[in-house]
Amino acid sequence: MDVLVVYLLCSFFLYLIFLIIFPRSSRFNFRKLGLPPGNLGLPFVGESLQLISAYKTGNPEPFIDDRVNRYGSLFTTHVFGEPTVFSADPETNRFVLQNEGKLFESSYPSSISNLLGRHSLLLMKGGLHKRMHSLTMSFANSTIIRDILLDDIDRLVRLNLNSWTDHVFLQDEAKKITFEVTMKQLMSFDPGEWTEKLRKEYLLLIDGFFSLPLPFFFTTYGKAIRARKKVAEALRAMVRERRKESEGEGESNNNKEKKKKDMLEALLGDGEGGFSDEEIVDFLLALLVAGYDTTSTIMTLAVKFLTETPLALAQLKEEHEEIRAKKQSSSAALEWSDYKSMPFTQCVINETLRVANIISGVFRRTTADVNLKGYTIPKGWKVFASFRAVHLDQIHYKEARTFNPWRWQQSNSGSMGGGSTGTGNVFTPFGGGPRLCPGYELARVEISIFLHHLITGFTWVPAEEDKLVFFPTTRTLKHFPIKVQRKHRLA
Repeated sequence: MDVLVVYLLCSFFLYLIFLIIFPRSSRFNFRKLGLPPGNLGLPFVGESLQLISAYKTGNPEPFIDDRVNRYGSLFTTHVFGEPTVFSADPETNRFVLQNEGKLFESSYPSSISNLLGRHSLLLMKGGLHKRMHSLTMSFANSTIIRDILLDDIDRLVRLNLNSWTDHVFLQDEAKKITFEVTMKQLMSFDPGEWTEKLRKEYLLLIDGFFSLPLPFFFTTYGKAIRARKKVAEALRAMVRERRKESEGEGESNNNKEKKKKDMLEALLGDGEGGFSDEEIVDFLLALLVAGYDTTSTIMTLAVKFLTETPLALAQLKEEHEEIRAKKQSSSAALEWSDYKSMPFTQCVINETLRVANIISGVFRRTTADVNLKGYTIPKGWKVFASFRAVHLDQIHYKEARTFNPWRWQQSNSGSMGGGSTGTGNVFTPFGGGPRLCPGYELARVEISIFLHHLITGFTWVPAEEDKLVFFPTTRTLKHFPIKVQRKHRLA
């Protein structure tokens, strides 16, 4: 807090000097430069502090709401050290997403790349990104999930839920589930001492994304950097061991049949020149981050929204009790046909994704001067395509800030669908274009199976009141503590 106060005071005095040196007539002229209207805020600081403080309120989109009302759906600001054009327009967002690698490129602060590694899928560009993205998509498609991953997801969900006592912090438990599922998918590891030790380091690493990037040993970010090194070392040792197994001379046909069918094996066996150990480590580390945090948060918020919407919870219970009634026992595993017979569950997931917006939007950098809606965005500028602003816009969704899963029963656009007004491309919880999240179907399966076993195996009530916070991502402030009562054991 003391650092923030000093930062504000320094910024204020710099701003006063700026006002004295530069008269009003010579300040930034948006119209003359062809830029969207807006405000660059304080020198150096811009409007970063307004953005951060705004999201500490109960309003999910205060910063953008205020500026859209003043300037329109495209506006110029200055955040995180750079001039940036914000878009709350679905057509513009689609244009930005579809022109990845042409007019725009992925661009994130160096503090994030230091934690993820330069070979993470989020930061890759060009042919390497296309190659890695395609490989990831091929290992998270419906066929792979059905034939290889589904049994493990069902087993690991039941295993974790069976360990619950009468009082749990749902967000923490959901993260444990998604971490174990991701470890199984990537490296065929079941829960154990090694995975639990790795998960604890991951907790420190994740915290680094939500902190000021001060690299001192006592800061949250400094601890995250050290945790990142430990995680990378553990993964590097595993990659080397598996590479030796994969490249072993005189390998018998029997050993080949025993090869693990996981992402690491696919990376080691890639036929296009192979990947280095460092590329694989960064890639796996980033996928663990992606699978760990976002899916678990959607699980938690779906339960929170359902708890606050009894009619939706009752309808969901009816759907899952009908599936369970067809099983020979209360602990029988789910099959692919069960997952495909959960239409209202998909409505609940869609609505949670829309209201919660775990990924509020994406940053891109222009690689050339870009014309958008009559404006010109200079080469090298940042553009932020806001998914949340579109998802919460009354133009696209009636009563947009109300949790209403039934709106998706009226949509003709399917599980990846569009808005209730029929305008296309307004529902983009997984991004789009060449950087469409490759794990979107896997995330839906994990959430569906979790909801099934929670609803059929437990009843619950909130242990205390909790609320949502929206910066830097949407999450529950107190990790959503609940009191649970078991109906039966799940395994």
